[in-house]
Amino acid sequence: MKKKNSSFLYDVIIIGAGPAGVTAGIYSARQKLKTLLLTKDFGGQMARKAVSIENYPGFKEISGFDLIERFKQHLKNYQVKIKKEEVGGIEKKGNVFCVITEKGRKYYSKTVIVCSGADPRPLEVPGEKEFLGKGVSYCSACDGPLFKEKDVAVIGGGNAGFEAALALTSFAKKIYILEFAEKVKAEEILQQRVRKTKKVKIITNAQLKEIKGNKFVEEIVYIDRVLNKEKVLKVQGVFVEIGNNPATGFLKKLVDFSERDEIVIDPVTNMTKTPGLFAAGDVSNVKWKQIIVACGEGAKAALSAYHYLQKLKN
Repeated sequence: MKKKNSSFLYDVIIIGAGPAGVTAGIYSARQKLKTLLLTKDFGGQMARKAVSIENYPGFKEISGFDLIERFKQHLKNYQVKIKKEEVGGIEKKGNVFCVITEKGRKYYSKTVIVCSGADPRPLEVPGEKEFLGKGVSYCSACDGPLFKEKDVAVIGGGNAGFEAALALTSFAKKIYILEFAEKVKAEEILQQRVRKTKKVKIITNAQLKEIKGNKFVEEIVYIDRVLNKEKVLKVQGVFVEIGNNPATGFLKKLVDFSERDEIVIDPVTNMTKTPGLFAAGDVSNVKWKQIIVACGEGAKAALSAYHYLQKLKN
């Protein structure tokens, strides 16, 4: 790795612009660190939340899209260089990191904060890939309007599944929530709201087997785990909400991973096993995956990076 001129050497490179990444950017800039933020898009999972967020302090009710817009505008008040590029790899030599984008561009920095979040976990059933964009979706906020007066299925009975179902009630005629387990895991307040709509049917002990159709989705086949019997639902849309996989493919051997493939961090400093490399938000092994937690973790990582840099100077 060639030694770069100091004018091209950042103090910190932040990867990802969800709640953790944006907060890390604000805190880094406030510490007068030369900061570069690399991201393929703004908002991460939060930008895909069409329903109202009601547990973020200061806002009785706000959509994920509107909240991330406020985050973005706040970030733009500071001197943070922002480039819309997806990261493909990270290398380290001495005390300098080289962050390589998918386009082959290289950026150099003394520290890196990984806030790349998580990508939707696929169902891995026949028909899923074939009908992606033809009835199969991972984003109710993006694609909900396409299913006006149609019957759809939401796969997953956690908070995300119930939030997606609530969002879809504005468009779809009938909504089925399929949950593999005996009971759904969504918060009680979400369950109450879903039941009030009269548009949603909840099916538990349901194991999705196949998505079928011709040019577009026409039906799904699932196994009733109590009766051990195949059943068919006629639907035109399938929304996948079974969780997320941490976006960590570009890190290789620089970090340790949890059993869920999350980045293992020091809970006090957010540093990984590689000095100068930090992680925050849903990509890390912090237990609670909440917007406000991600923001706090982003702030911690940025402050820790600042103190790490101060030690390098001594």
